[in-house]
Order: sequence, then structure tokens, then C-alpha cells
Amino acid sequence: MSSTAAAATIDHHHDPSTATGIPNKKLLMWAFLASDCMFFGCLISTHLIYRLHPPPGVPAARDVFSIELTSFSTFILLMSSLMMALAVNAIQKGNLKSLRACLATTILFGAIFLGCQVYEFSHFVSEKHLTITSNILGTTFYTLTGTHGLHVLIGVIWLASMLAYSFTGRLTEKDSIDVESMGLYWHFVDIVWIVIFTVVYLLEYL
Repeated sequence: MSSTAAAATIDHHHDPSTATGIPNKKLLMWAFLASDCMFFGCLISTHLIYRLHPPPGVPAARDVFSIELTSFSTFILLMSSLMMALAVNAIQKGNLKSLRACLATTILFGAIFLGCQVYEFSHFVSEKHLTITSNILGTTFYTLTGTHGLHVLIGVIWLASMLAYSFTGRLTEKDSIDVESMGLYWHFVDIVWIVIFTVVYLLEYL
């Protein structure tokens, strides 16, 4: 790619690039996600260690968790990732109508996922008597999935803010880097959940 073409790409995003050629906003997002990846890695590793070597008296995960409900919420979150990708594509083409529809759908799917998680937590506490202080399974489970749920909530609020901003008339194709950065965050949250779903819920069935 020629230097002229590269400059045109940078101007298109209206965001200064670093020496790597990556826009600053996107580079900052990648740096944040890298640190967040290590954070989740620690939480997942801790949960996995205790699951593989549970102390006496800790119930089996398959006696507590509902694979059907979590499979549904996982599917919903994956579909939200698809809608987020379509939203990024829409803003790159300057199609605000499509962008709003995709963002609204992503927000809806994210809210459904959070609703399923709240229902699941309530069910575990009331029916399974699993709390964050009851045993090591409860402590690691609620810490890990609760932290992820907080990330989803932050993402939903960010999406809702971007959707509202799109009606101000100031969001254009030139600002696509902002939607792309938001998309990176949302895809990261979805990927982390796939790992959590496998480690926490599917491990007992593999």
C-alpha cells in the first residue's frame, strides 16, 4: 500500500496513528483488552484449579448448574457479536439507519444475557443454596461470572450511549474508529464468555 493510500485510511478514521500504523484509539483498546485478558486468565485459572482439585464437601458442578439455560444465553451473546460486527460495517458505509438497528439489537441481546445471569444467580441462591461465601465453588464461580457480567453491563451502557449519540447528527463515517473500538471490546467479552462457558459449565460433561 502506498503512503498516500495509508494516509487516506488514517484520515478516514480521523484518528492519529502510532508508529505501528494503528490508530491511537484502537491501540489503547488493544492494550486494555490485553491487560483484561490476563485478569480473566487469573480468575479462570483459579476456578479451574479448585474444580479439578475440590476440597471436601464441595458439591459437583453438574448438580448445581443448568446447562440448558446457559447454552441459550451463550447463543444470545454470540448473536450479539454478529450484530456488533454488522454495526461496524454499517458505520464504515455511513449507513446510520442500519447502525442504529444493529446497535439496538446488540443492546437487546446483551440485556437478555444479563437477565438470564440474574435469574441463574437467584436460582442458585434460593434453590441450590450456593452463595459466594458458602464454599470455594460459589466463591470462584460468582467472582468469575459476576466480573464478566459487569463487563457485559458496561458494554451495554456503552452501546446505548453510542446509539443515543447517533441521533445527535454528529456521528458520521469519519467516526467509525469509535464504533470499531467498541466492537473490539464487545467481541472480547463474547470470546471470554466462550472460555468461561467451556471451563465452568461444559467441563463436567466433557
